[in-house]
Amino acid sequence: MLGAAGAGLILLALRQVWAHAVYAPPHPFPAQDIAVSGQKLAPLASALAIAALACLAAVIATRGVLRRAAGGLLAAIGAGAAVAAAAAVRSSAVLSAATSTDPTAGAFSGSATGGTTPSGTSISAIAGFTRGHAVISGLPWQIAAVAGALAIVLAGLATVWRGTRWPVMSARFDRPGQRVQRPAADSATMWESLNRDVDPTDEVEFGSGAR
Repeated sequence: MLGAAGAGLILLALRQVWAHAVYAPPHPFPAQDIAVSGQKLAPLASALAIAALACLAAVIATRGVLRRAAGGLLAAIGAGAAVAAAAAVRSSAVLSAATSTDPTAGAFSGSATGGTTPSGTSISAIAGFTRGHAVISGLPWQIAAVAGALAIVLAGLATVWRGTRWPVMSARFDRPGQRVQRPAADSATMWESLNRDVDPTDEVEFGSGAR
């Protein structure tokens, strides 16, 4: 549950706005404010959170050494997600993400009258591009994503430490054909079985229909 909660917290935090790309073109053009989510800035953290959920399923389905190995992998995934989420949000990354979201980010156009080109052709329009700046606003969500990643790390370490003592899946999920011994019977039960022409020492297979 701790690992699943951590992965869910990462995915929730990445869906929130972490930064804004603000472009201020010359007057009278309106300013542009483009919100950038954590998913755009830290896509690796999102992928690792999904991988952690898959690894948690492996923890439930395995036992023994395999469960410990899954726990170690889970801790490594959590550490990678923490590093990805904690990476500094750079202005260049914010502006690049804003451009990928809106290709017209920073572009403006206007008209000018009375101007001419060197060849004497009048200028009817001017197209330009204004430089933007990044405003980081999602620090709390970034911290939440890191906290979720650390929860995944703790879940992985707990699995390595105590995973072999946890309950395993029911025997009905085992491979078909596994054989088990019948419970030991007392003398009276054995004689009763012999009277019914049933060998009390017989083994039965899972799924054979025997009762």
